[in-house]
Amino acid sequence: MTLDLLGSAADAMQAQRSALDVYARNVAAAQAAGPRGRYARSVPTFAMVRDAQGERRLRFLGAKREATRDVNLVTEMVDVLDASRAYAADAALFSIGKRTIERTIAVEQP
Repeated sequence: MTLDLLGSAADAMQAQRSALDVYARNVAAAQAAGPRGRYARSVPTFAMVRDAQGERRLRFLGAKREATRDVNLVTEMVDVLDASRAYAADAALFSIGKRTIERTIAVEQP
């Protein structure tokens, strides 16, 4: 159970880091385009896939362009904040799982 927790938290952290990369590229491209320039917004895409052991894992599939929307810096910054908070929550969950394993090992030692 705890190892599933660690794997899930690690997958979620990887997903949030990938999302942050996409949002950072959007912000950089919008700034490079200038105030009158246009840049189609990219959004991260994810999927649940099965690994070699048959476990379901969250995977980053890449970014797709939203042809109907340009980058809005306020929207991107809100997305960055959301992804940062989700990453912090996932890291805290990973830490809890790690401490649980450490305490379990300590209890089993004489």
